[in-house]
Amino acid sequence: MVGGSVPVFDEIILSTALLNQVISFDDVSGTLVCQAGCVLEQLSRHVEERGFVMPLDLGAKGSCHIGGNVATNAGGLRFLRYGSLHGTVLGLEVVLADGTVLNCLTSLRKDNTGYDLKQLFIGSEGTLGVITAVSILCPPKPKAVSVAFLGCPSFAEVLRTFCTCKGMLGEILSAFEFMDAECMQLVGRHLHLARPVQESPFYVLIETSGSHAGHDAEKLGSFLEHALGSGLVTDGTLATDQRRVKMLWALRERITEALSLDGYVYKYDLSLPAERLYDLVDSLRARLGPRAKHVVGYGHLGDGNLHLNVTAEAFSEPLLAALEPHVYEWTAAHRGSVSAEHGVGFKKRDALGYSKPPAALRLMCQLKALLDPKGILNPYKTLPTWA
Repeated sequence: MVGGSVPVFDEIILSTALLNQVISFDDVSGTLVCQAGCVLEQLSRHVEERGFVMPLDLGAKGSCHIGGNVATNAGGLRFLRYGSLHGTVLGLEVVLADGTVLNCLTSLRKDNTGYDLKQLFIGSEGTLGVITAVSILCPPKPKAVSVAFLGCPSFAEVLRTFCTCKGMLGEILSAFEFMDAECMQLVGRHLHLARPVQESPFYVLIETSGSHAGHDAEKLGSFLEHALGSGLVTDGTLATDQRRVKMLWALRERITEALSLDGYVYKYDLSLPAERLYDLVDSLRARLGPRAKHVVGYGHLGDGNLHLNVTAEAFSEPLLAALEPHVYEWTAAHRGSVSAEHGVGFKKRDALGYSKPPAALRLMCQLKALLDPKGILNPYKTLPTWA
């Protein structure tokens, strides 16, 4: 999406595909140690057979490698429940630019011995070292999973539903996703997926996962009764069997596919304060008018992550000029981040100044110069052009 893994000029491509072995799994702590080339979906199956789940779940899990996930600090669908890889990765093995193998592949939860070096490489997009192995903490597999798909009359009700949801569902809440009406229309038009509730301006998908089906069902039932009775939601449906759970998740996960079938797509992955999350979509619709086919907003409301997408019949320089730097300026003015979970790569390297102060950018450049003085690791990426 941002060109972080795309060769641009004279790069040599490295592959970690053959580094695809599970090294160990601890059934007591749930700690998985594996090589970087392991595919996320295969790891998920491996740990589920042992009664655990991967803390990371992505639409691309069938092809993405865990090393790449760590290098980009991938967020995913259950960030709300399990947090970021900065918290669940316990250790790394990394090859530095001079060939040194940095073995920090610890499986300890607590290791307060100076600088936490692994954090330098999580989210560094391969610019500081090549990750070759990972130690990651896996939570226990939930025994009961339910998904509710609800319609909301406005974004204000989406926010109120989220606050109510956190208060009433607490420890069993594992995902809270939202999408606007145009997203649902595109999924229906291009992918022929049926809308499971009556038409609404906004929709939310809520997932709960816990250890006791009866307890979870009682809490979810009380929440849904309150949400419908108070007007927070206008309609809803609930799924507990795996087939229907997957069907409801598809409405959210396949939005990207539907957008790609609608025309050329300008994509933005932003973090914003929850109360301002959708304001940018409304602002951009007014700004672009008929120059855009669709301006849509959806994403991970639970962690303030907006996926802003604009579709057009074809790529247009004037339309791009209307989008950038306006989108980044608006985001910075409202205390947001120009990249929430998809990184910086090649495309956003000169937008970093909207989210990082000059002192932080200088320190990033100094770290790069220290660990990779010849600039051979994923060159032209992540750092500003002037670096």
